[in-house]
Amino acid sequence: MSLPNDLLYSKEHEWVKKVGNTVRVGITDFAQDELGDIVFVELPEVGDEIQVDEPFGSVESVKTVSELYAPISGKIVEVNTDLEDSPELVNEAPYEGAWMIVIEPSDESELENLLSPEAYKELIEQE
Repeated sequence: MSLPNDLLYSKEHEWVKKVGNTVRVGITDFAQDELGDIVFVELPEVGDEIQVDEPFGSVESVKTVSELYAPISGKIVEVNTDLEDSPELVNEAPYEGAWMIVIEPSDESELENLLSPEAYKELIEQE
């Protein structure tokens, strides 16, 4: 299982990468592995406002449908439209090609509530 050290993680299995004044969000390798083969990804629209810990979309796999939870509050400034036609990217490259949204944070201090790679590893070892 891949767990990049340059990312932050949520307890809901999203990863977060700070890029300038925005954050890029996707689901972790652990999450995609638990879900199985991803067949559909539903994401918000550019311009939508999302709130921390509230659903912002969903992923559907051959096994189940799972909600995606916002790791931080803010405005959606970019959406990965490649996932509409190629949802399998989430399984193939969860940290590269399968990022889901880019958020302009409304409160950057919320990043302090996210987990370090070490803390996230401990979390998934308990599941």
